[in-house]
Amino acid sequence: MNLIIDAVEWLLNGDRSRTASIPEALGQHLLLTLVSVLIAAAIAIPIGWLVGHTGRGRDAAVAVSGAARAIPSFGLMILLVLLLGVLHKPEAAVITFVLLAIPSLLAGAYTGFEAIDRTTVDAGRAVGMTEWQVLWRIEVPLGLPLLVGGIRAATLQVIATVTIAAYLNVGGLGQYIITGIPLRRFDMVLGGALLVATLALAVDGLFALAQRLAVPRGVRAASDRHSVPKTTRRRSAPA
Repeated sequence: MNLIIDAVEWLLNGDRSRTASIPEALGQHLLLTLVSVLIAAAIAIPIGWLVGHTGRGRDAAVAVSGAARAIPSFGLMILLVLLLGVLHKPEAAVITFVLLAIPSLLAGAYTGFEAIDRTTVDAGRAVGMTEWQVLWRIEVPLGLPLLVGGIRAATLQVIATVTIAAYLNVGGLGQYIITGIPLRRFDMVLGGALLVATLALAVDGLFALAQRLAVPRGVRAASDRHSVPKTTRRRSAPA
């Protein structure tokens, strides 16, 4: 309990002469996360949509996703620093986080399309829609909730892993943990961990709201209608 109190005191007015201020570290953490997720999304989402739309290459996408998940992030980051050189530490960190985010984004993109009722897609083609129109007017809107879920998972994974980027001295909230351990400043270590956890919870809450809003209005209304008990619907029918 005393350690928690010490950590809170450090967060409020602790010594940060050896590290950046909390707003600066938070900005660095968010910047690394945003850049990595955007690059990963630019790579993974078009591929996932292509796989989901055509139904081809799913096995390869699953295999690539599984292989990428198995790569140890810290080991890969150190290897990239050795390959690229010590002057390219930020690039090595971003490449690591991009590879970490791709599997969740890829899975969210193609599973979003696979979850769509195929009769809906066939109906769109039956009324004369082109493949491009089917993609953007039917598949992308209906598959958006699962895609947002994939972005949510990828972002949270990157936020957690960006913590170890402080080992390369590229900033972020992890610098309090990396700096505090050799100094035996466990209040600083716990304070840094609390900051990372708070950031992850806040981002997760925002994405949970975005995922709910991403459900098309008609689908949401139909889901709410089916969730009403039958007895309630019978009683409300005469009115």
